[in-house]
Amino acid sequence: MNIYGNKVILRALEPGDMPYLREMINDPEMEKMVIGWSFPISEKQQIDWYNRVIGDDKNFRFAIMYEGKFVGISTLTRIDWKNRSADHGIKLCNDAPKGVGIGTDSVYATMKYAFEELQLNRLYGSILEYNIASQKLYAKCGWKVEGNYRQSVFKNNVYHDEWPVAILRNEYFEWKVNRGI
Repeated sequence: MNIYGNKVILRALEPGDMPYLREMINDPEMEKMVIGWSFPISEKQQIDWYNRVIGDDKNFRFAIMYEGKFVGISTLTRIDWKNRSADHGIKLCNDAPKGVGIGTDSVYATMKYAFEELQLNRLYGSILEYNIASQKLYAKCGWKVEGNYRQSVFKNNVYHDEWPVAILRNEYFEWKVNRGI
């Protein structure tokens, strides 16, 4: 089943998407903007990862398609079916068109699926203090900053603050009404 936004389509990851994901993971500029860290990965490691995660009912990973092209990945991970919550993340390829609403529509489509189809109650994520693009994206989508984990992320020999963000089911529906969706 594909998930439709207004501009993007979220679909299941396929083996053919792995080169795009590997390129994002191996991109040092992309790595600077996300929490956690990664080592450069090979084609075999990427395929092994794909084979491990496919069919996992607690971690959903969607290819973001825009005008028929792979432009990124949107995730719902650590799904807690009892408490109805999940971690959300998004990564857009460096060559994805900018300023056309791909990020906003991808987050919207993911929220729509999470809250309307899966009946989750809460989505959460984390943003690095200096990732202004992610801060703006999540604020635009109705998410709230829930605190500040001081110096919790070590990148480039510097400690950085991590900002936990979240949106609740009722806030999503209010956001939808306010946006006329």
